Amino acid sequence: MFTELNVFKIAYSMATHAGKRQALVSQNIANADTPGYHAKDIKPFQEDYAAGPRPGDMVASRGSHLNGNKGSQMDWAVTSSDAGADPNDNSVSIETEILNGVEVKRQHDRALAIYKSSMNILRTSIGRS
Repeated sequence: MFTELNVFKIAYSMATHAGKRQALVSQNIANADTPGYHAKDIKPFQEDYAAGPRPGDMVASRGSHLNGNKGSQMDWAVTSSDAGADPNDNSVSIETEILNGVEVKRQHDRALAIYKSSMNILRTSIGRS
């Protein structure tokens, strides 16, 4: 009946996004004292997902189209920040990165909750609890 459910794709994309963003947060913290290092980040998942495909963008219509399914493996653009650069030209703020880390943890937990809830609904619908 259903071969693919979008709710699982969204949960997977959200968890992957959280993992990518957490890697950037930890990279920023590790380079907090590196001269010339600029903090990196990606847009929040909600902004990227809400934007969706833009007019004229190529969209994969099946799994093998456009080098795989980009719907489940989005490539998020990494941006650098120059704001608040200190005298050694480093723009990392430990406090901001800690807050970003908490936000990422919540996003990852939300993705897992969506996945678990969807699995429970599927199990209940087929009579296995």
